[in-house]
Amino acid sequence: MASVVSFTSPRVAEITDESEAALAGNEVRIRTLYSGISAGTELTAYRGSNPYLQKQWSPERRLFVDGESTLSYPVHGWGYEEVGEVVEIGSDVTTVALGDRIWGTWGHRSSTVKTEEYAAARILDPSADPRIGIFSQIGAIALNVVLDADIHVGETVAVFGLGVPGQIVAQLARLNGARVIAVDGIAGRRKLAEELGADIVLDPADGNVAERIRELTGGRGADAALEVTGNYRALHEAIRSVAYSSRVCAAGFLQGDGMGLRLGEEFHHNRIQVISSQISGVSPALQHRWDTYRLNTTAIDLAVAGKLNLVDLISHTVPLADAAAAFSMLDENPQDALQVVLSFEENQ
Repeated sequence: MASVVSFTSPRVAEITDESEAALAGNEVRIRTLYSGISAGTELTAYRGSNPYLQKQWSPERRLFVDGESTLSYPVHGWGYEEVGEVVEIGSDVTTVALGDRIWGTWGHRSSTVKTEEYAAARILDPSADPRIGIFSQIGAIALNVVLDADIHVGETVAVFGLGVPGQIVAQLARLNGARVIAVDGIAGRRKLAEELGADIVLDPADGNVAERIRELTGGRGADAALEVTGNYRALHEAIRSVAYSSRVCAAGFLQGDGMGLRLGEEFHHNRIQVISSQISGVSPALQHRWDTYRLNTTAIDLAVAGKLNLVDLISHTVPLADAAAAFSMLDENPQDALQVVLSFEENQ
């Protein structure tokens, strides 16, 4: 039996069992080593605020519609930040070996079965810290934001929100040639962003973030703002912070009604372009060359090469048995943690 984290009702996470699948000739069994908790999208499922739990998503029309919800409790095995080790291979497998470490997405479960093709395309460099593997999807999300922003060398980029995706976004924006102004209300996150290369950090509690960014850019405003908070007031301030006819990329999973977002002000008068950056697709201008897998592998390769610091984003590593407490901490005291990782080693 495999152990799985399940959300059995709002704000209740439990460890449940599920049967392990039999292995076909072209498949491998992967024993999970680490699984990262997403403090954004995943917590919406934990809390019950995710729109899939409230409405029905119609993929044909690409609309949320009233009626029976797409998801309902219990929700089993949510999660998209996993790395594991191959412990069994099918009789026809030739390109994956026992002991290979595989990164990917299979939820908070102690083992999974994947095809040889899937696993062979996601073998982690054996010299790399295996924890790098949990960042394939969140790294792809961050890279997608930077590509959507269309940053150019020498531009000033404001990053709003320095949680895990925001920290990665800030690093990638700097790698892309930008001067990075990072904004967050948590002192520890601002300090880490500075250590990881942000040029300037601002505390929104000091007030006048947009005014300060304009001062730092000779009155012009940032060339782009990357909103990774999921907070409408932060999105509004991002809109206020950019130059005339500039771009704001909204990547945070904004929930509910848009309290604090006043579109009749700078958005309207400064002709600001607000675009959604979401991992289900890439910019139309890039989709002939980029897909999610390329985003995934690029993030992993940059980390393995030492150009992107991901391991330092891990603030807590807890055994699977403590998953409920980990979710509760992220829900109630998000300022106390950054990337929380579930370790499956004691579960083996």
